[in-house]
Amino acid sequence: MKIIDFHAHIYPDKIAERATEAIGKFYDIKMDRVGSVDNLLKYSERAGITTSVVHSVATSEQQVERINDFITAEVSAHPGRLFGFGTMHQDYEEKIAEVDRCISLGLKGIKLHPDTQMFNVDDERMLLMYDYMQGKLPLLLHCGDYRYDYSHPRRVARICKMFPKLTVIGAHFGGYSVWDEAYEQLKDVNCMLDTSSSSALMEEGMFAKYINAYGADRLLFGTDFPMWDPAEELNRFMAVPMSDSDREKILFTNASNLLKI
Repeated sequence: MKIIDFHAHIYPDKIAERATEAIGKFYDIKMDRVGSVDNLLKYSERAGITTSVVHSVATSEQQVERINDFITAEVSAHPGRLFGFGTMHQDYEEKIAEVDRCISLGLKGIKLHPDTQMFNVDDERMLLMYDYMQGKLPLLLHCGDYRYDYSHPRRVARICKMFPKLTVIGAHFGGYSVWDEAYEQLKDVNCMLDTSSSSALMEEGMFAKYINAYGADRLLFGTDFPMWDPAEELNRFMAVPMSDSDREKILFTNASNLLKI
């Protein structure tokens, strides 16, 4: 079976170790892998993952174009193996023009991490971009964190309701570390969700519970590399009982439809 990892981070080699350490400090999680492209390919191949959707986060407006160019270059260097999502920053002035450039570069969506970028995901500065992206590009959002309110699931639900033609993907079952709150906010909302950074942290039974609660049609498999070992993430997913057709949807079909591949 082909497997698409919809949530993986990569960094240029010269900053990969430093960037990985910063992630570990932000989440207070020991990082055993460096988020380089070579490492992602190695760990993914070892796990049997055939394709990865890669992205990075702009923590200043000056980084936006450089990151989008970097992601594009790595995707071009690994055709069919990597697909890319661009980044955006709340203070970047030419958001619409950069969305158009992302489309012209062949990037498949935009990824935002409001907690590290420090803005409310439903901030007024972002709404014109969300509106423009409807029917053009999906929006992948880091969602949830008990320490912050920037990406609270209620804000994500508000975006989904404001822009019904925008394909929104809520990472981490829509609410990293606040999964119950996320389900209450998003269970009846038109959005997709990915499974990343959840199975290793949830209490026993919760991972299977939320896979069944949201249903296979709404879910995308993700590892959040380099935070977690892709093989271990895949093993935890494969241990959840489900039909072969549902497993294929989550591991491949839903993602391939979104990526149009």
